[in-house]
Amino acid sequence: MPELMSRDRSALDALLASTIVGHVAYVDETGAPGLLPTAVARWGDELVVHGSTGSRWMRLVAGAAAAVSITAVDGVIVARSAFESSLAYRSAVVFGAFRRLDGDEKLEALDVLTERLLPGRVAEVRRPTKKELAATLVLAMPLDEWSLRVSDGWSEDPDDDIASDAWAGVVRFGARPTSAAVAPDVRGGIPMPPSVTGFRAAH
Repeated sequence: MPELMSRDRSALDALLASTIVGHVAYVDETGAPGLLPTAVARWGDELVVHGSTGSRWMRLVAGAAAAVSITAVDGVIVARSAFESSLAYRSAVVFGAFRRLDGDEKLEALDVLTERLLPGRVAEVRRPTKKELAATLVLAMPLDEWSLRVSDGWSEDPDDDIASDAWAGVVRFGARPTSAAVAPDVRGGIPMPPSVTGFRAAH
C-alpha cells in the first residue's frame, strides 16, 4: 500500500516523540532471528537504547545490522464491513547498525533517555556512579535509513456497502488517565517531585 508510505522526517520525529517503546530485531550467531521490546529515544539524528552489559541481545546488536520498529496505534477505522476495517496507526522501521557509546556521549544519551521517560527527572536524582555506568550499555543507531507508514483516513468501502445501512467512521483512542502512586517505603514528608506532578498534569 504505497499510499500509506511517507518520507516526511518531521512525521518520523513526531512518532518518536509520541511513544517510548521500540522492538529491536536482530539475527544471532546461529542465524536465528530475535525480537525484543525496549525503551527508545531520539537523540538528534540517532535512536538510542540502553541495557545491561550482561544483556545478550545488546551485545549481539552492538556494531551489527539490526532494525527497530516503532508503532503508535491511534484508533480504529470502522468500515461498513469487517473486511475493510483497520487500525489508525503510525509505524516506522529504522534500519542500520548500532554503535556503542562511551564517555560523555554515554552520559548525555542516558540523560536523554531519562528525560524522555519522565521530563525533569535528571535534575531530581543523583548522577550515575562509575559502577552503574560500567554495568550499562548504551547504543545509538543513525536515523539515515527508515520507512514510515501512516494510516489515518476513512475506510475504502465499495459502493454496495456505502449504500447499505451500516455505520462507518473512526474511533479515536483518547488519552488514558494518568495516576501516580507513592512507593510504600518512601519516608513521610517527601513530596511528589515536579517531574511526576508535571507528567501527570500533562497527561
